[in-house]
Amino acid sequence: MNATITQAITEKRVLELRYHGYFRIVEPHAYGRDKYGDEILRCYQRSGGSESGESVGWKLLKVREVFSLQLTKDTFVARPEYRRNDKALAYVFSQLQTEF
Repeated sequence: MNATITQAITEKRVLELRYHGYFRIVEPHAYGRDKYGDEILRCYQRSGGSESGESVGWKLLKVREVFSLQLTKDTFVARPEYRRNDKALAYVFSQLQTEF
């Protein structure tokens, strides 16, 4: 389990990271394992690159493929479309509380 990701979710802090060769700024909403046992991060990408060409929007990242993970001082609030207990996560390490 990655302590930086858990801290970012708990404190609602933005993360800077590299994923698949692209620099990204993300708001982490949920972190856990998928049904295959891979650690995954459900996040909202504010900016940066993406293989899909979509630089903004919801992403599901495999944590083992994340590089240069850094916690920033910037904070965020849960996105209105975020729902707890994401079905992509078979086991949840950490997730935001909904504010709605």
